[in-house]
Amino acid sequence: MDSSALQPDREAPALPQRLVLTGFMGSGKSTVGRLLARQLRWRFADADAAIEAAAGTSIARIFAERGEVWFRQLEHETIRELAAQDRLVLALGGGAIEDERTRSLLLNSPGTRLIHLSVTLDTVLLRCRGSESVRPLMQDKENLEARYVRRLPLYSQAHLNLNVDQLRPPAVVDAVLEHFGMLSSSSGSF
Repeated sequence: MDSSALQPDREAPALPQRLVLTGFMGSGKSTVGRLLARQLRWRFADADAAIEAAAGTSIARIFAERGEVWFRQLEHETIRELAAQDRLVLALGGGAIEDERTRSLLLNSPGTRLIHLSVTLDTVLLRCRGSESVRPLMQDKENLEARYVRRLPLYSQAHLNLNVDQLRPPAVVDAVLEHFGMLSSSSGSF
């Protein structure tokens, strides 16, 4: 008998236990995250909302009173705690990916899949138009563009990069589930 016939079957890759959404503001992380969680019957968490709840104040106030370094530490700790939970869809703040510790955690944790919802800067400006009071960065277009350019190579390290400029949120959900083999072939849902 041919010895190659005795090779063990390769194990199919394990399904993700956590889906983590990253991308620039306006990419749809929270909207898509809620839909993904509902489709999978998993829990949804928004890292920014969790940070605000833990700190008892807004992120804008944390930045103003404690600074970005302090915020990024709190953000990392919050994401690390959330990313330890199974059956979770987590939406990150747009800048979380800049912290190398956070990026490494999300890229290298078994069962975690990092998904970049990619949008052009034009799409960001269109989707976030009128939100200057909520998103102060929108008032400084030069700084906005610099952050966008700086973050792109970090976002692109994700397990999945999905351009969502022209996709509606349900189509994004289907694309993510299909990519990770989480779509049921009969119903189009998990």
